[in-house]
Amino acid sequence: MDISKRSLGTLFEQLGLASDDASITQFVTRYGPLPRELTLADAPFWSESQANFLREGLADDSDWAELIDELDAMLRH
Repeated sequence: MDISKRSLGTLFEQLGLASDDASITQFVTRYGPLPRELTLADAPFWSESQANFLREGLADDSDWAELIDELDAMLRH
């Protein structure tokens, strides 16, 4: 699949979350900042399937990895 068609919005869709800009901002505000020692996938607000998707996306260096890293950085600020 062409990564140029992927965005934070499509990542949120893949995770089964509302994907418009306002919803993404609200999510980051609600759940950030994450403690430094907590990995993104281990955050308590993910379902098991969401956490597995995030772990696998990073472990496999999938097309999603860059966007997962971007979301992680957003939740650290």
